[in-house]
Amino acid sequence: MKQWFIFLTVAHTLLLSGIAQAACKHEGACSQSCTLGPYFISPKDGDTVSSPLLVKMGIKGMKVQKAGEIIEGTGHHHLIIDGEYVPENEVVPADANHIHFGGGQTETTIKLNPGKHTLTLQFADGHHQSYGKVMSRTISITVK
Repeated sequence: MKQWFIFLTVAHTLLLSGIAQAACKHEGACSQSCTLGPYFISPKDGDTVSSPLLVKMGIKGMKVQKAGEIIEGTGHHHLIIDGEYVPENEVVPADANHIHFGGGQTETTIKLNPGKHTLTLQFADGHHQSYGKVMSRTISITVK
């Protein structure tokens, strides 16, 4: 059983690596910005913003798909406010700090209190099961 788990872990890592390489080839010459996973179109890390703020989300190496079905190479965004990524294969909670975009949405407007905040994008499969840290990005912003 342990060998089977190790095999699946290695196979999953190789699959994600292959997706990342395909994404880089698709984008042309690979640079620091050419990484697998979700990214913030806006706001950017370190931005000072006003509330409410428009959050625009992107993804490299995967495709956005509505929740419901598990289709290889697809998933949807979750926005985590002042929290961390969700470990791989765990279901992303649904609460005030974990916003689901199961309809395939790639932007939203949120209200935040003044101060420093972190925003984490977590990409997950059609059943809201997290793809883990490799499919998450966290930024820090300040709301004035």
